[in-house]
Amino acid sequence: MEEALGAVIADRVREFRLRHGWTVGTLAEACGLSKGMLYKIENAQTSPSLATLARLSEALSVPVTAFFRGLSEEQDVILVKAGAGLDIQHRRSGQGHRYQTLGTMRAPHDSLEPMLVTLTTRDADAFPLYQHAGTELIFMIAGKMEYCCGSARYLLEPGDALQFTGEVTHGPGELITLPIQFLAVKSVTPSS
Repeated sequence: MEEALGAVIADRVREFRLRHGWTVGTLAEACGLSKGMLYKIENAQTSPSLATLARLSEALSVPVTAFFRGLSEEQDVILVKAGAGLDIQHRRSGQGHRYQTLGTMRAPHDSLEPMLVTLTTRDADAFPLYQHAGTELIFMIAGKMEYCCGSARYLLEPGDALQFTGEVTHGPGELITLPIQFLAVKSVTPSS
């Protein structure tokens, strides 16, 4: 395991250095390490301390965890336990509207934005209509509502799914049976 870790760190340091177009000397100057130490790190001849990784992280503008990408034990999996989604605030969303992000993969696999939406009150104000690049899937879990998509309205009940292009204005319309809960999954262009 220690050998594999050293090899992965060596590969990542070299990869990030070359991505910047830097020589070993340029990186050494940027992070305050000797060229000899960097040579040993990039050739897996020494294991850098956490403090050294932190200095490299800052100089290369990458998170410390980036140096561990590629370990065979690493899994690209996100588990969000029930109720543990991160609450986010949508502009003009009122009380009784809960939006929970269900995690985002790291680049380059960050093409999905899953969100659990829970609506518990009827707001006097209309819901804002949204537009975004990509596509979206709505899957109804509980309640009953009309969902606006362009000029059309769709009645959604538990188990129903609606998929549409994000460029079309869309959002909840009439909230018929509360509480309403649905999963919204947007596909977006991943960051590079």
